[in-house]
Amino acid sequence: MSLLQSMTERVSGLATPSVLPSDAWPLGERVTTWARANGLVLGDPDSSPLGRARCDRLAARLFPAADLDRLELLGRWLTWAFALDDMLDCEPLAASATGVHGLYEALLAAVRRGHATPGARPLESTLVELWDATAAGMTRDWRRRFLQHMEEHRAGCAQEAVNRRIGEAPGVDDYPSVRRRACAPFLFDLVEPMLDVELPTGLLVTPWWKNLSEATADIVAWSNDVASHAREAERGDAHNHVTVLSAAYDFPPERTVEWVVERIEHRAGDLAAAGRTMDEALNWLQLTPERRSDVERVVGVFLALPRAHIDWLCESGRYRPRAEDRRQGDDGPRRAKGLWDVLASM
Repeated sequence: MSLLQSMTERVSGLATPSVLPSDAWPLGERVTTWARANGLVLGDPDSSPLGRARCDRLAARLFPAADLDRLELLGRWLTWAFALDDMLDCEPLAASATGVHGLYEALLAAVRRGHATPGARPLESTLVELWDATAAGMTRDWRRRFLQHMEEHRAGCAQEAVNRRIGEAPGVDDYPSVRRRACAPFLFDLVEPMLDVELPTGLLVTPWWKNLSEATADIVAWSNDVASHAREAERGDAHNHVTVLSAAYDFPPERTVEWVVERIEHRAGDLAAAGRTMDEALNWLQLTPERRSDVERVVGVFLALPRAHIDWLCESGRYRPRAEDRRQGDDGPRRAKGLWDVLASM
């Protein structure tokens, strides 16, 4: 049994499996068709990590009660974010902070002026489309916060590029905050438009919200590190929790993976503790019943998000090595290996 799977069985906050709605099956084709039509996925979707990611299933697991149009929009956002991630992690941008800033400058400029430049690359044109479809119903405060988180992501990815160029890696103590910035923090802001709500500004500056949101982000990022470690180690990328701990303490990767899982368990405990103190935190803010209900709905998603993400990691082909994606044998095609299989073999 894999390390992540056994963790969900041990940790009460991660014990409840996410739900994949039975009527969500058309989402995959809809999101893939959009990604191919807009040049984010080229050729056979199964030939690339992005094409195999199945972002539609992550969207559906996060919001099982949402309608298909809204889930498709989130699936598109997730696909876009992973396409951006792939571009930033590969040459020529992987070790070029100037290139990272240049790409992001074009993206943010397109959002601010409301249209892409003629002949823009797919990342730019699709971002404008997604922004128009999402931000129209949100306030200026939310739009400003989303773009600020994009700026933080820009800075985090530029720092990673500098580290790759000079051959350095973040230290153990610095890694959590560094990883949060590079883990597309703007995606967490999408929870609000998905629910047709907006968090009160007063909540966002409280220590309680900081504890809850950072715990969720850490669990998601570090679970992703466990899943992506083999791929990132193969290309020599040190921006992974497993690699950082291995280098700091001279532990073999197999042992360090277990250590990262233990750290995820501790953060899951922090997240559960924040959930238990929600009533006290909201009482202090003296919200109206309607606003309080809005916050509770968002918090519910943040509490459930880590398990939904783990469930998606285990069915997605994004981090599955291509050689193991489909194996041909004497008896014909075999079952494609999933993340459970890869981790169980460590």
